[in-house]
Amino acid sequence: MGGVVIDVMAREALKGKWATRFIVAAYVQGALAVGNTLFWVIGQLGFMKPEFSRVIAFGSAGTWFTVGYLSYLIVGVIGVAVTALFYHYIENVLGKPYKGIANTLAWLHLILMNVGVIGATWLMMVGGYLGGAAMLPPEVGGRGWNAGQVHTNIFYGIPLGYPTWIAMFIFLLAIGVACGGLGYIIMWRRRAE
Repeated sequence: MGGVVIDVMAREALKGKWATRFIVAAYVQGALAVGNTLFWVIGQLGFMKPEFSRVIAFGSAGTWFTVGYLSYLIVGVIGVAVTALFYHYIENVLGKPYKGIANTLAWLHLILMNVGVIGATWLMMVGGYLGGAAMLPPEVGGRGWNAGQVHTNIFYGIPLGYPTWIAMFIFLLAIGVACGGLGYIIMWRRRAE
């Protein structure tokens, strides 16, 4: 009887290990999204000049901010949460615990996807805000720069430039997702225990 109880407990401990990790990551990403949103909204009310609403409304370089913000919500929060469903299916529905190379691929998926999405989208938000703000007229807190000045002084004003860093983080994100997909295929083909 004691062996059966221990066996059931061991099986329950195995269930949902990776699904749980991705759900926790989605909670963390959601909390970061709330913090990020509060930063911009509170900045709008006081310390940020020009206000980010002006940057978004102006468009142009400020579009990077909008794309980065929405991409973070879609990929960083929703995408990570939905990914947990894939792991849940393999682990709980099919009864296949991750082991060996598939486990390593799952770790790479979790880490690279989350680091990649934060790096790429947050750099887009910062670069978009700074670039859009610089293009606004001085009367509202901008610099009155044209697109060429923004590209030269802001987008490529840091070592390697924002676009290169964003591309590198997107590459990390893509490698992470590819690792997760490969691990998923390996687990799909593996026999249930």
